[in-house]
Amino acid sequence: MILEVAILDVRPGQSASFEASFAEAQTYISQIEGYQRHELRKCVERADRYLLLAWWDTLESHTEGFRGSPQYERWRSLLHHYYEPFPEVEHYEQVVL
Repeated sequence: MILEVAILDVRPGQSASFEASFAEAQTYISQIEGYQRHELRKCVERADRYLLLAWWDTLESHTEGFRGSPQYERWRSLLHHYYEPFPEVEHYEQVVL
């Protein structure tokens, strides 16, 4: 399982609109093969910062499956104009000790 992590800095004053758009956009990510679940969290200290966590079966489920899909195009059109700067996305795997 892979955890996708993205810190989303939304343009000041657009949080409410971003949240409404995200409510629609999340239906597109959940349609992708290999998608498990996601969470969107709002930062307590910074009003326009969010944390997106998404769990995928494999890295390719996200990087190829989702990003190469028509659903990603809709996701992008709904959300990408809110970000300043554009988020860096990282992927993590569990460490078994």
